[in-house]
Amino acid sequence: MPAKDADSCVLTGDALLARFATLDAFLIEHQALWKPRPFTHLQLPWEASYPELAIWLRGRSLEEAESSHNQPGLLDAPEPFASLAALSFELSSVGELPVHALEAAGHRLNVDVPGRKWQQIEAFASCLSFASPPKHWLDWCSGKGHLGRRLLQHGQQLMCLEYDPALVASGQALSQRHHMHALYVEQDVLAPDAASLLNADHTPVALHACGDLHVRLMQLASAAGCEQLAIAPCCYNRTSLPAYQPLSSDGMRSDLQLSLDDLSLPMSETVTAGARVRRQRDTSMARRLGFDLLQRQLRGVDDYLPTPSLPSAWLDKSFADYCHHLAALKELSTIGPQDWSALEAASWQRLAEVRNLELLRGLFRRPLELWLVLDRALFLADQGYSVRLGTFCETPLTPRNLLLLAERP
Repeated sequence: MPAKDADSCVLTGDALLARFATLDAFLIEHQALWKPRPFTHLQLPWEASYPELAIWLRGRSLEEAESSHNQPGLLDAPEPFASLAALSFELSSVGELPVHALEAAGHRLNVDVPGRKWQQIEAFASCLSFASPPKHWLDWCSGKGHLGRRLLQHGQQLMCLEYDPALVASGQALSQRHHMHALYVEQDVLAPDAASLLNADHTPVALHACGDLHVRLMQLASAAGCEQLAIAPCCYNRTSLPAYQPLSSDGMRSDLQLSLDDLSLPMSETVTAGARVRRQRDTSMARRLGFDLLQRQLRGVDDYLPTPSLPSAWLDKSFADYCHHLAALKELSTIGPQDWSALEAASWQRLAEVRNLELLRGLFRRPLELWLVLDRALFLADQGYSVRLGTFCETPLTPRNLLLLAERP
């Protein structure tokens, strides 16, 4: 697969709806391949239709799955894998937004900002171009306000909205240290009174505001008459709603129904986890899968049983104690004699199979994410904005690299 599609371009105007419609048809046609989660199914519904692919994926190791995780489309797997990978790549290809040179950052402005976060801020800021220069930046869910301070230039104003009082205090202190005037407001942006803080002079920006938070910004900014805004969405599954509720008129006409599990698929790509974190994650998943095998046997029911999030200290227990305690937590009958070493080995084998079977779902990560971002773009278009959708950085810096630029003509 080519690293970059020469035909990919920033999506604007009619191209937004055209791509949305094509992605909508693709996701609906193949939902039987990406909706069922290997983690919760011992056998996936599609395996009967594509036995060669299923056997091939199940035969691979955990290490092989890990090496293919970020780019499943490069895998030389039996059909229909390659055909779907090519289509996925074509449908999710989006061009890079034009960049402009930024004024040099103030002295030590990036101190206290993790390196990767600062690179994301620089990349995001360099793609912000509007017909009229912003007068008043509004840093939405600002944290310490690092993005707002990087954007603030002479003659402009800055307001930072943040829920956490400790981050508000840190942001104020940093702004004073850098002799930058910014207004910090401790605010729950989901509360009704948040609407009163936005006005037409604001240019709201949100770099990775999660789920409901960036949706709320789009709703309030359009209602307030903001002439321009910039949003890099994140964490589509972080919502108070029980299932996805489309935002745009075109999205509402779609037959695609998305659960919270479905919405977590785009977030399953990771590029930053270190070796220790990966080991802990793998051990936790393997144990959950081992317990899943056990609970099916104990209950005599061949169905997945959801289990709560557990403290990492549980991983310090022996595998047998882990299962005993989790069974007690789920009020299952007493566990009889078990071959714990065999069950633990089976749990790791199942993890390898799950991770490899997940690679097929991985082909739909980016198409689904782009569908979700296009629904947001079309919502803004419904509100009278001219919208541009493109990437602001390469995937290794952050997989959440899609940026919406909206301005009223």
